[in-house]
Amino acid sequence: MSEKYQVVIIGGGPGGYLAALRAGSLGLKTAVVEKDTLGGVCLNHGCIPTKVLTHGAAMNRRLKTADQFGFNIKEMEFNYPQLQKKKQEVVKELVDHISELMENKKVDVFYGDARALSAKQVSIKEPNGDEIKLDAENVILATGSDEVYPPTPGIDHPDIITSKEALALEQLPETMAVIGGGVIALEMASIFMGLGVKVRIVHRSERFLRKNDLEMVRRLSTYMRKSGLEIMMNSPIELIEKEEEGFKLTVNTKKGQEIVKAESLLLAVGRKPAFGDQDLESLGVDYDKSGIKVNSKMETSVPNIYAVGDATYPNYFLAHTAYHQGIVAAENIAGMEAHFDGTAVPSCLFTDPELAYVGISEEEAKEKGLENIKTAKFPFSASGKAATQDEKEGAVKIITAGEDDKIVGMHILGPHASDLIQEGTLAVAKGVTAREMAELIHPHPTLCESVWEAAMGLDKDALHLARR
Repeated sequence: MSEKYQVVIIGGGPGGYLAALRAGSLGLKTAVVEKDTLGGVCLNHGCIPTKVLTHGAAMNRRLKTADQFGFNIKEMEFNYPQLQKKKQEVVKELVDHISELMENKKVDVFYGDARALSAKQVSIKEPNGDEIKLDAENVILATGSDEVYPPTPGIDHPDIITSKEALALEQLPETMAVIGGGVIALEMASIFMGLGVKVRIVHRSERFLRKNDLEMVRRLSTYMRKSGLEIMMNSPIELIEKEEEGFKLTVNTKKGQEIVKAESLLLAVGRKPAFGDQDLESLGVDYDKSGIKVNSKMETSVPNIYAVGDATYPNYFLAHTAYHQGIVAAENIAGMEAHFDGTAVPSCLFTDPELAYVGISEEEAKEKGLENIKTAKFPFSASGKAATQDEKEGAVKIITAGEDDKIVGMHILGPHASDLIQEGTLAVAKGVTAREMAELIHPHPTLCESVWEAAMGLDKDALHLARR
């Protein structure tokens, strides 16, 4: 006789485990099935471990200029294995915490490969080979995403690493080539540069980060080049070959064919929806290669089957959208009226300096034909708090449109951009105007004053910025 649950969730990543916790808090009898470790890619091989290494890399950079603040560090020794140990400790602590939360919410956790047989039953093949079945009133698919492998000859060599293997390297290479030009590629490049590795990005396109504001992306590229990053744009790779001392890349450039050599080769061209071996066709679930089709209630085309996170379309590939989608699915199963609204989703790039944005870029505003488009920028070089920290690179850029100058986009490049962007998220989500933003009192001295000054630049005049 199988177990009976009101909701069974396939996948214990951000969308899955948040759905489980919310369902449990609403009193639903809930089970979550995870094939590996609770927390999914984000907690175990993505968001969290990268931020530990990012912090280590940033600390390494800051220590090199510590003499400006009176610290005489003559001989600084970096212990990379210790940084890896710290990363593992943080990940374990957070995974254990999720397990405690599951127990607290009375959520049953199963480990193994799960497959939805219908909207009412899930089969689990456990690690020992046994198979169990769970009866369900509702099923949530939270099957995540996989790495994208381009059709490049040699790309399947087993020594080529992805971000997962890069985060677990036992020793640092002297040189690294990174294939890609998106968030993961730039974050990995920033981390390993900060740890002393000579890094080169090889990107087939003419620009990085297509969804970001072009002006801010160009600024970031300039800063990263100054930090030592070598960048090859418009450079598709024709062939990858393994050599004794690393990899040899044959690259097509505007100047002709070039050879790039590196000890380590990191693939980071993007991610794609994964369906966890679910037979979506026999289930009747509407999907294609872009993802499982869902509505704002996270319902699929089949009653009582929901989908959340990276496996769904529209794609976000962000842990925080998966969080909210999981909560929405659980609340609708509980009989509430919940909807996911993706119009104001913040996105953060944890490079050095950080880049974060919400809403639309200046280019998108023009493409959409919005009227009365205005932009204003305030550089961190004019920020008192940034000066005290010697972190003056970057700027805040705000975009407004319409007769009332509503904020439709905010882009921040600079220190703590990932923390500052939430003010922009609130502004875009609630239709805040530049005047309303400028009228808010911001504490001094803080980095968030730069947001206020940018808003002042739209509504009145930025007071701490000399006009030429």
